Amino acid sequence: MSDPAAQALQPRLHQAQSGGTAGSNAAAVGSGSGNSDPVRPGLSQQQRASQKKAQVRAFPRAKKLEKLGVFSACKASDTCKCNGWKNPQPPTATRSMDLQQQAASLSESCRSCGHALAAHVSHLENVSEEEINRLLGMVVDVENLFMSVHKEEDTDTKQVYFYLFKLLRKCILQMSQPIVEGSLGSPPFQKPNIEQGVLNFVQYKFSHLAPRERQTMFELSKMFLLCLNYWKLETPTQFRQRSQKDDGTAYKVDYTRWLCYCHVPQSNDSLPRYETTQVFGRSLLKSIFTVTRRQLLEKFRVEKDKLLPEKRTLILTHFPKFLSMLEEEIYGDNSPIWEADFTMPASEGGQLGTYSPAAVSGEKRKLPEVLTLEDAKRIRVMGDIPMELVNEVMMTITDPAAMLGPETSLLSANAARDETARLEERRGIIEFHVIGNSLSQKSNKKILMWLVGLQNVFSHQLPRMPKEYITRLVFDPKHKTLALIKDGRVIGGICFRMFPTQGFTEIVFCAVTSNDENTEIIYLGKLDLMGYGTHLMNHLKEYHIKHSILYFLTYADEYAIGYFKKQGFSKDIKVTKSRYLGYIKDYEGATLMECELNPRIPYTELSHIIKRQKEIIKKLIERKQSQIRKVYPGLTCFKEGVRQIPVESIPGISKKELKDPDVLYNMLKNLLAQVKTHPDAWPFMEPVKKTEAPDYYEIIRFPIDLKTMTERLKNRYYVTKKLFIADLQRVITNCREYNPPDSEYCKCANTLEKFFYFKLKEGGLIEK
Repeated sequence: MSDPAAQALQPRLHQAQSGGTAGSNAAAVGSGSGNSDPVRPGLSQQQRASQKKAQVRAFPRAKKLEKLGVFSACKASDTCKCNGWKNPQPPTATRSMDLQQQAASLSESCRSCGHALAAHVSHLENVSEEEINRLLGMVVDVENLFMSVHKEEDTDTKQVYFYLFKLLRKCILQMSQPIVEGSLGSPPFQKPNIEQGVLNFVQYKFSHLAPRERQTMFELSKMFLLCLNYWKLETPTQFRQRSQKDDGTAYKVDYTRWLCYCHVPQSNDSLPRYETTQVFGRSLLKSIFTVTRRQLLEKFRVEKDKLLPEKRTLILTHFPKFLSMLEEEIYGDNSPIWEADFTMPASEGGQLGTYSPAAVSGEKRKLPEVLTLEDAKRIRVMGDIPMELVNEVMMTITDPAAMLGPETSLLSANAARDETARLEERRGIIEFHVIGNSLSQKSNKKILMWLVGLQNVFSHQLPRMPKEYITRLVFDPKHKTLALIKDGRVIGGICFRMFPTQGFTEIVFCAVTSNDENTEIIYLGKLDLMGYGTHLMNHLKEYHIKHSILYFLTYADEYAIGYFKKQGFSKDIKVTKSRYLGYIKDYEGATLMECELNPRIPYTELSHIIKRQKEIIKKLIERKQSQIRKVYPGLTCFKEGVRQIPVESIPGISKKELKDPDVLYNMLKNLLAQVKTHPDAWPFMEPVKKTEAPDYYEIIRFPIDLKTMTERLKNRYYVTKKLFIADLQRVITNCREYNPPDSEYCKCANTLEKFFYFKLKEGGLIEK
């Protein structure tokens, strides 16, 4: 093989012990043909593969072994070179593959080598059902790739399919994880990636727009990235025919990478899968953008009648202009959006798409943080505090000496609970490891010692739990334990069992102990002086977020409820009963509790983040006070014989804010009652329901409604008129932010706004 792409296809097999693949489960390949909405790709190819795998995994054990035996070498003797068992009586072409068909007997001989099926699958005798099913999934993918090799006409694509076919066959044979390596390299292949570049483009070109218009641009960028992740690229042969001037070698390498890491794994999920836009950069985008743009727009035009009405204008009118502007930045020589340290220039206005670096005035400022596709969903009105000010304040508190003093009682108990444990982990004093027993792999002495240590910790701290029961679960291969190690010995852990298909994990045991002379660390909720229990749970949360499991369930006894409450658990169970009934163990006298994880939260750093947030708020308050503080001269009237003066006459005291609290309360209560009875107040009476507007709370950062305002008024929240007016105005602002300007809701908001401002003036709450 003389060219780089061919040389790159020399995969080395890695005997990875840990499971998991990069990326998420993919949808089917291609541009989504046959789907009613071209923005959402079809799933037919992936569904077919999933159905086939589900069918195979439902086979009887003997039938599973027969299928795996086809891909397993004979172990009857060292001289036998047979690499797969062959049925002496193969099924006819018309024979259906249903679950009722007769499974092969382990005593049946191979028509190739004459040895029994048992000799081909002897290494699978003690393998867990989970591992058997994983291998069967690879078998289905091998069969699919075999069909692809024979159906594919393009030579380059056929070659990649064949190498992946051989890779999976070896992995079944050696019971390993498939990892492609070689001169292809490992993802990501270029930085910044396509996703980052496109989001930089939106910031660069549209940051000056109003929030709603800017959000429209983000929606277009997300739509483009989604399409690109599921778009089928042209083959190297097609690329050479279209771009005769360009060197096709680089594109052939990128195309091979795309097939191996993005395209094929969409329907063959045994292979690690990555999103196209997250592992490739500008070079691939330059190669494919012209043809992809034309195909995309043509597809949308053909299928315009299938588009939802609210998407039709966006796609057919705004999307072509968006792509044209993006094209200039992709092929332009001086576009800053592809720089590794992309900075957002501060311009003096400028029109859409007419920005020029030569027109920049002022200093450049770095973006506050790296923008991701997930951040694009959250970019909204940021409130009253400019990000520039927040960034400036952040710079002042990076030095601990610049902090504003000791912790206050506010949040300190919760925010710093795990501070000691977090610092000890950084210094290497303590370690955290997820460990478990295995019946299929060679025992690791250190792990076995740690498991014994965990058994002792749980037995000591859970005296009411039978030791035999603790031992059975700790050493059960289906259970794992997050172990806390200090000075080489186990001092705590959380034993759990994951149920990925049900979307939750059951926490079985949780305990921490210590023999330190001056340290008392007591089980669960009683006392956790070092914060080990909290930090242990935070590590477990991050481990599960990486594995896409966002719910914990556990049965807590009376001593443990307090601990679990502090860790975010609640007795309010959101997981439907049908998902966990029959899966988790029911303990008599214990309370079922649940914890929902937020994938956006870095739990092990949460206390540190909260502390920094508190310092930012302190600084902002201090700055605000310095801006509004004004020193008035002292009063001299008393020297002249005046005995008393009205408080309102003292300079610096606002007359309007000195109203009696009851007077202010009654005025606001009367005004709110009039607003609620207005004919156009109906859309704002209750909080918006997620069932009616699923994305509302992603777009609206500070929701408010008239019912909430009524409750706040009853609780004497409105100590000043400004708070009340701010909430009223936010009702209107939120409506305009979420709904189109010509919608019925915005019309109601406009009318209601005029009404309550008229009433505010009438009541003397604002100047006329």
